[in-house]
Amino acid sequence: MPELPEVETVRNGLAPRLVGRRISGVTLRRPDLRFPLPVDFAERLTGRQIIDVGRRAKYLLITCDDGTVLLSHLGMSGRYSFTPTVPAGAHDHVQFELSDGARLVYSDPRRFGFMDLVDNTATLDNNRYLAGLGIEPLGNALSGSYLSQMMKPRKRPVKSALLDQRIIAGIGNIYACEALFRAGLSPRRSAHTIAGKRADRLAAAIRAVLEEAIAAGGSSLKDFAGTDGALGYFQHGFQVYDRAGEDCVNDGCNARIGRIIQAGRSSFYCPSCQR
Repeated sequence: MPELPEVETVRNGLAPRLVGRRISGVTLRRPDLRFPLPVDFAERLTGRQIIDVGRRAKYLLITCDDGTVLLSHLGMSGRYSFTPTVPAGAHDHVQFELSDGARLVYSDPRRFGFMDLVDNTATLDNNRYLAGLGIEPLGNALSGSYLSQMMKPRKRPVKSALLDQRIIAGIGNIYACEALFRAGLSPRRSAHTIAGKRADRLAAAIRAVLEEAIAAGGSSLKDFAGTDGALGYFQHGFQVYDRAGEDCVNDGCNARIGRIIQAGRSSFYCPSCQR
C-alpha cells in the first residue's frame, strides 16, 4: 500500500496540472471502488475549478472553488495518470476531463482505493476517514519530546506504535523499518522506553527517511507509479526493508539483516546495530 512518500509524490504530480483548471466532465465506469461512490459524484464536480491539491496522511485532498473536497485513497493499486490508454482499460474506473483539454484517469486493478466528497474544508477534520489521525511527520509537531510523550504509556513494540496512525499519520511498514534502523532501535523494543536521546534519534530518522523517499519519487515495489508513469527509486536504497539474509550496510557490522513477524507484518532489522 502506498505510504506517505508515494502519496506526496502523486500530489506533487497532480498539483501543477490541476490547480486553476476546471473539471469540464466526469465519467464513472462503475458505481463503486472499495466503497460506493457518492450518488451525485459527477454532478457535484462538473464545472468546478480546482484551487488546491493537498495531502493528509495517505489521503489526497483536491479542493474545489465551492469548498467541496475530493478525498481519495489509493488503496493497494490505485493510480492517477495523465496518459490514459485509448480506449479505456478494464481498470480505468474514473475519468476527469479538464478545461485545458487534459484527461486525468484513476485506475485501480484491485479496487482497494476509494473516493469521497467532503462538503466543506471546514469539516475535514471531522471526516470519518480523517478524524483521529495523528500529527504529520514532516511538520513541526514531530519531535523527540512528542514521541516521548506518546510512547510513554504504550507497552507494545515500538514498530507497532509507529504504524498506529493515531500517533503519527502516514508511516507504513517500509518507512517504519527504515527509520528504526537509522535510529539504532530494535523493532522489538517496548515503545515506553523511547524517550530522551532515543526519541530524538527516532524523530530525526523518521523525518530524514520520509524526505529522502519523497525526493526519490517514493518506492515502487509492485503497483506504484507517479502520474507520469515514472517509477520511484527509493527501494534501491533500502537499508533493511526486504533485505532479510543480506549483509548489514553499516561499516564494521558483520551481522545479516533479520526478519520477524509483528502483528502480521514483516519487520526487517539488524540484530547487531539495533538495540
